[in-house]
Amino acid sequence: MAALFGARVRRLRTAAGLTQAELGERTHVVSTRITQIERASGAKPTLELARALDAVLGADGLLVDLWPYVYREAFPDWSRRFMECSERAVAIRQYVAHVVPGLLQTEDYARAVLSLDALLDSEEQLEERVAARMGRQERLSSPDRPELWVVLDEAVLRRPVGGHAVMRRQLARLLDAAVERHITVQVLPFDQGGHEAMGGSLTLLTLPEGSEVAYTEGADYGQLVEEPAHVSRYKVIYDRLRAAALPPLMSLDMIRSAMEGDYRGSNVPSRSERRRLAQEQLQQSGGGRLRGGGRRVPGRRPRP
Repeated sequence: MAALFGARVRRLRTAAGLTQAELGERTHVVSTRITQIERASGAKPTLELARALDAVLGADGLLVDLWPYVYREAFPDWSRRFMECSERAVAIRQYVAHVVPGLLQTEDYARAVLSLDALLDSEEQLEERVAARMGRQERLSSPDRPELWVVLDEAVLRRPVGGHAVMRRQLARLLDAAVERHITVQVLPFDQGGHEAMGGSLTLLTLPEGSEVAYTEGADYGQLVEEPAHVSRYKVIYDRLRAAALPPLMSLDMIRSAMEGDYRGSNVPSRSERRRLAQEQLQQSGGGRLRGGGRRVPGRRPRP
């Protein structure tokens, strides 16, 4: 796919009567970068560069359409089918055990996470994966954006991936994202003990035609589950996790405390206290939802 992309760029550039240096100047990159793209060598183009090339060469969206397929080559086989389903999903429900999910990661946090891959070949491959992850986030602001519900294990907040400064910005990103009407964030505290999804992450995707798939993932494996009976079992597991997690408002308070650096496990309310506060939240909201600052948000359509 990278070779196909490069061939299209070369053909369009030649038809436009441009040299590599001239095309590089118009897209704000050095001429050697254009050479790398046309020869499918070096780092793959970023989404921003693909858009610039498309505009300058008058490709009418062709290069932008090819770009995701170029980047899929940077990922293991077992994750590509999942990414294809994610791009079409109308609802995404995730439980993550160790790190913030990719759709909500900052660039620095994503780079820190992806750099830990023992099978990473080069710095160029790392940057390819970071760019691809950032590109997928654009779907959250698109007209066909999915409903996103995320349950974070408390370990996600406690582990300063990339260092404290990177982690602080990442937690701030979570707080900002949770204000969006189509995004819900919950935290599953340690005091809930063991559960059926321990040791990995779980994602449930609802596709446009109404079908659902489940995806389980560990450090170096992934499995896409499409058999309805098995998907139903994972849906039950996810609903139990969501029920055991802190309510959204209390979850945001925990994230905010972690970001401010004064979080302690003893600050987690007891289960009975959580039930009482959750009931008060429902009564105060009058059928709507209250976000972190106490602002009333109209109720959303029922979730699957």
